[in-house]
Amino acid sequence: MSKRGYISRYLLILKKLKVKPYSTYEELQTYIDNQFDFLQMQDDTLNVGFSKRTLQRDIKEIRNVFGIDIEYSKTNKGYYISQSETENMNFQRMIEAFDMFNSLNLAQDLTPFILLEKRRPQGTENLYGLLHAIKNKLKIKFTYQKFWAEELSQRLVEPFALKEFKNRWYVLAKDSKDNNIKSFALDRLTNLEITTQHYQYPDNYSIEQSYRYCFGIISPNDEEPQDIILSFDPFQGKYIKTLPLHETQQVLVDNDKETRIKLKLCLTHDLIMELLSFGNNMKVIEPKSLADQVKKAHKDAHEQYTSKSKK
Repeated sequence: MSKRGYISRYLLILKKLKVKPYSTYEELQTYIDNQFDFLQMQDDTLNVGFSKRTLQRDIKEIRNVFGIDIEYSKTNKGYYISQSETENMNFQRMIEAFDMFNSLNLAQDLTPFILLEKRRPQGTENLYGLLHAIKNKLKIKFTYQKFWAEELSQRLVEPFALKEFKNRWYVLAKDSKDNNIKSFALDRLTNLEITTQHYQYPDNYSIEQSYRYCFGIISPNDEEPQDIILSFDPFQGKYIKTLPLHETQQVLVDNDKETRIKLKLCLTHDLIMELLSFGNNMKVIEPKSLADQVKKAHKDAHEQYTSKSKK
């Protein structure tokens, strides 16, 4: 079997244990057998055999390849995935990415039926190098171009973490120019160089805490988070419930008139832009300062059209 065929089988085992923890060997074997057609699309030289010995070998390889531990519970008499909350999030994203890869690869002859967004590369080719630098606390150099500046700038920074927002990746790092912690978009970062200079991670700083009450990539600095109450019409409310705006989201009211939610966030530019995107399907209830900002933005947008129509 090809490496791709093996990895596809590993992913099937993980998907089965995700849906049904404490599956027995017999249940896993039946599932793999039922997925034979799928596996054969990955490797047409595939053999069907799936023994207990094969399962033990697969469990070992899953640990080596994906860093995921599968254990056997004598109490529940079945296999399960042993992982922390963070590992679980990584696992979910990995499964999602591999499913997408396999689907697109198998659909090469189905181009008319799959419509992909045409977008430029997002700088993910530097992810591995950046993770290496972060893990080993190595300073990095790169060329950077801001959206609002034509000239390129050379940066020397201490990379602390990577963050994703709206299909873009950012490296959060302390800039040697002013010692401020900033976000740098990977799609505007070129000529990455990992130096041999080590840095000391600040004891009094936590990336997770800094962005805990932040929507988007703009750091709130020293701003305190506020309780935000938003009202959505019932139709938009269905989307908000299935795809929450933030992990702090709580549903306060959910009926045929409105879906009202509560968030605890800092009032950043990214948040305001997101709220404006809902148009008249959303109303800010609290705080008044946020409601005033959203109201002013809608008013300014309206005046752009009314002023042009008068000319």
